[in-house]
Amino acid sequence: QVQLVESGGGLVQAGGSLRLSCAASGRTRSYAAMGWFRQAPGKEREFVASINWIGSSTSYTDSVKGRFTISRDNGKNTLYLQMNSLKPEDSADYYCAAARIAGVTDTPTMYAYWGQGTQVTVSS
Repeated sequence: QVQLVESGGGLVQAGGSLRLSCAASGRTRSYAAMGWFRQAPGKEREFVASINWIGSSTSYTDSVKGRFTISRDNGKNTLYLQMNSLKPEDSADYYCAAARIAGVTDTPTMYAYWGQGTQVTVSS
């Protein structure tokens, strides 16, 4: 089993920044891709960003390109999401996930483990 714990969420004004972290423990595999998803109230969970096992390849949903940066530190078993120029529409619960594969993927079913989420609220 792998446990994922997100942190770093909170309330921020539009235009501000937040850095989310996701600490992995248990039977972690450094060769697994990782990802961030988010879910706003009344909406389906959506893909935000993914990073491959070594951190050399990333993928983002169009709405966050140029504003969000995903990164990972395999030595610390930690995944990050730097979020800049935040907008009210970025408000959601953010979840990190560990994939079954090494390459980037935006498909939820390719992720085997999920965290409990951290809430991000962006005020206008």
